[in-house]
Amino acid sequence: MRVGKTEITLVRGDITKQSVEAIVNAANSGLLGGGGVDGAIHAAGGPEILAECREIRETRGRCPPGEAVITTAGRLPARHVVHAVGPVWRGGNRGEAGLLASCHARSLALAAAHGDRTIAFPAISTGAYGYPVREAARVALGAAVRYAREHDHFDEIRFVLFSEGDHEAFREALEALGAGESPA
Repeated sequence: MRVGKTEITLVRGDITKQSVEAIVNAANSGLLGGGGVDGAIHAAGGPEILAECREIRETRGRCPPGEAVITTAGRLPARHVVHAVGPVWRGGNRGEAGLLASCHARSLALAAAHGDRTIAFPAISTGAYGYPVREAARVALGAAVRYAREHDHFDEIRFVLFSEGDHEAFREALEALGAGESPA
């Protein structure tokens, strides 16, 4: 889907292998690594990422859900890693959608402020945090579309989905947005 000059794309694959300027990490509030995407990014990127995360944690404290911070990408094929903290799913009536949209918007704003023109997101909050993938896809893509409409900065906003099921959920949500449904 094209929004202004920004191409919003979906790919199935490994986010640590994406050649983009910014890779988004589905981080936890502690910023000190974890499992899933977070663990894979720290493992592939090397110790520089963790060192910068520790420095951020020491100077600013934990990163709350809905927010993001930026570090070097270490050995990843990118310039930066944006560590976005999504919400834990608690049934959908506790502001989860707003927090998920916010961590996407904050990630885009941070990457743009650091001069990045291409960015890759995973399916934030859909793993251990339990956010239903179809709902997360609608919110994440809606946030990307809104950002691209308001800011003419990115050449590409890419969503990298590891499983076929996640890719299909995001494809359906993107088609719905292309058909004129309002972003979440």
